[in-house]
Amino acid sequence: MSRGGGRPHAGAEPAAAAEPARLDRWLWAARFFKTRALATEAIAGGRVEVNGQRAKPGRHVHPGDAVRFRLGPYPHLVVVRTTGTHRGSAAVAATLYEEDAATRDERERLREQHRLAAHAFAHGEGKPTKKERRALDGLRGRS
Repeated sequence: MSRGGGRPHAGAEPAAAAEPARLDRWLWAARFFKTRALATEAIAGGRVEVNGQRAKPGRHVHPGDAVRFRLGPYPHLVVVRTTGTHRGSAAVAATLYEEDAATRDERERLREQHRLAAHAFAHGEGKPTKKERRALDGLRGRS
């Protein structure tokens, strides 16, 4: 006699794909956030919208819903394909949503700008020596 109450293995498709899922749990299952607490924090902070409206963590998402959110400086716009509530592998998580090509291009552009800005920033020589600090103080009129 089997118990059957266990969690499905990571490669399994969600059994109730047509049923709605909580937004915080779906974002966690789709691997956008490392923990549900981080997903809840982002939602409560107003960084997540569902179908153009600000959402709450307990809001249910359905297939076809457009979810817009920000991870750091990078915007994301995804359309829910299926509603999974168990966190599986990255390959399974990628089947839960379809990403908008325009936001993917914008994210790549921002990533490239940040990479170039980091190289263009000239770092100083570090902390001035005691002799250099005294010379600067003399220029500024301090004794």
